Amino acid sequence: MKGRELSFLIVGIVMAAVGGAVVGDALGSFLPEGTIKTLFQKHVEIGLGRTVGMQTAEPLSINLYALSLVLGLTIRINLVSVLFVLLLLVYFRWWYL
Repeated sequence: MKGRELSFLIVGIVMAAVGGAVVGDALGSFLPEGTIKTLFQKHVEIGLGRTVGMQTAEPLSINLYALSLVLGLTIRINLVSVLFVLLLLVYFRWWYL
């Protein structure tokens, strides 16, 4: 049963982070310019790959003539996604522990 709960927690955290990012960007697009809009739309990008200046990370590509390998992962974290993940963790602790 523990493996099932752990997989539910991992999938839930990923879905909460994605849902929070979408909700934060959507709410931020409707707000007028100001501090609250910046708070909703500001995000931190953590990525695996090449960064060119201050732009987003490009995937790392390795071309070996007959084989081409592309690696990349970027995570965008904003305030609403952090809040969603925290709410999920509180729910998980209340429900399962």
